[in-house]
Amino acid sequence: MVNLGNKSGLQQWSQRLIAAMFLAGQVFLHLLQGRIHRRNTIEQMTIVGPKSAIIALLTATFVGMVFTIQVAKEFIDVGAGSFVGGVLGLTRELAPVLTAVVVAGRVGSAFAAEIGTMRVTEQIDALYMLKTDPIDYLVIPRVLACCVMLPVLTLMSLITGTLGGLVIAENIHNISPYSFIFSIQTLVQPWDIISTVIKAVVFGGVIAVIGCNWGLTTTGGAKGVGQSTTAAVVTSLIGIFAANVILSWVLFQGPSTANIE
Repeated sequence: MVNLGNKSGLQQWSQRLIAAMFLAGQVFLHLLQGRIHRRNTIEQMTIVGPKSAIIALLTATFVGMVFTIQVAKEFIDVGAGSFVGGVLGLTRELAPVLTAVVVAGRVGSAFAAEIGTMRVTEQIDALYMLKTDPIDYLVIPRVLACCVMLPVLTLMSLITGTLGGLVIAENIHNISPYSFIFSIQTLVQPWDIISTVIKAVVFGGVIAVIGCNWGLTTTGGAKGVGQSTTAAVVTSLIGIFAANVILSWVLFQGPSTANIE
């Protein structure tokens, strides 16, 4: 393990980021070998999924409502009110990114704090003494949990955000539910949903790897745990936004083929 105790902030962060990349490679190799701790994985899936669902869905609902409030009036003013539902449905950027941000704040920070506490209390060293690889026991279950449950949360958020927008469109802007839903069916293509799921899987991996790595590289006792937790969340957010740019460029190329009467 690299000693990060006497490094400057930027230098320490850079070394941790490089360590996170190596950790991601180790996770991939271990997964290819089928080294999965099933009980820990199911436990972490419960934490990432059901226990994060309420806050993720509430966030998506309110964002869908606000988006509709801000967009519907402008569309109606130019005679394009029938497009409001489709435009909300096309917020493929919003659902995975917002859900990932919520999960990073709630789950990524918990990963860093929990594993960081294990590091400073020498529980990680105890795992080595017991011939248990921390990557298999601690990291892989969290990576799998995030990569599996974040797409589920994202799709649920997309649905609840759309329903929130439908309520606002019908009750405030008098847009019929039929017109709202029809525009979604017309404008939203299957690839939009597939690409949203792909993004969510990648974001889940980013959150889990960074949270676990910042925990594993924690030094300095209780103060170091707090610093690692904060840095893990900030770095996860940066990683999500950076990955979003790359994935958007790769996944959303080519002209639009949608048509609406």
